[in-house]
Amino acid sequence: MSRIQRFRVKESMVHIQKGARFSDIVYGVVIPSLVALLIVGVAMVSTPSLIGLKYPLLEAIVVVGVPMLLGLIWNQWAGGASGFLLGSLYGLYYSDQLYAAQGIGDISLLGNLVSAMLIGYIAGALNKRSDNYRRMLVAGVTAGIMGSLLILLVGQFSPIVGEASVGGVVLVFLPRVLAGVIVPLIARAFLRHGALQNKRYMLSAAS
Repeated sequence: MSRIQRFRVKESMVHIQKGARFSDIVYGVVIPSLVALLIVGVAMVSTPSLIGLKYPLLEAIVVVGVPMLLGLIWNQWAGGASGFLLGSLYGLYYSDQLYAAQGIGDISLLGNLVSAMLIGYIAGALNKRSDNYRRMLVAGVTAGIMGSLLILLVGQFSPIVGEASVGGVVLVFLPRVLAGVIVPLIARAFLRHGALQNKRYMLSAAS
């Protein structure tokens, strides 16, 4: 292969990588963030028709859709554990909405629920089951930042939380960004262990 052909191949690879990164940002960060804002926006609207649609839709996504998806693409333990956690959060949110019907509700609880979903989705969408720590770090920190921003935004409309101070902003960002740094180390260890176990199984099966 001549130098010119090699240069063209490298140039095309660079364009492919840039396109892949752009699509990752669009489908992994922008679109799920817009969906999260849509969920929060619908929750803040008091139109009777939207209220009638809000709870079945939210329940279908949070309590049914996500645990079922994790159970199908991962395993039964992931589906069961996510169902327990999301079901508990949805129960808290529904209880808060019952109080809201009496005029003492708070939208910040929904912000925490949607933020947790957004963090998990962005982390998985950007990482794509890679065991490279740099990629996992970028995915984790990005997910933590987007989840923090959503919580701060929803908090502006909360009569209890209100506008966050500098200390409040730090308390929102700090645990999520730290998790974005630390959790990839744990996830990488799990992925490496799983790959090692699969390799041993294949070697034992071949022998």
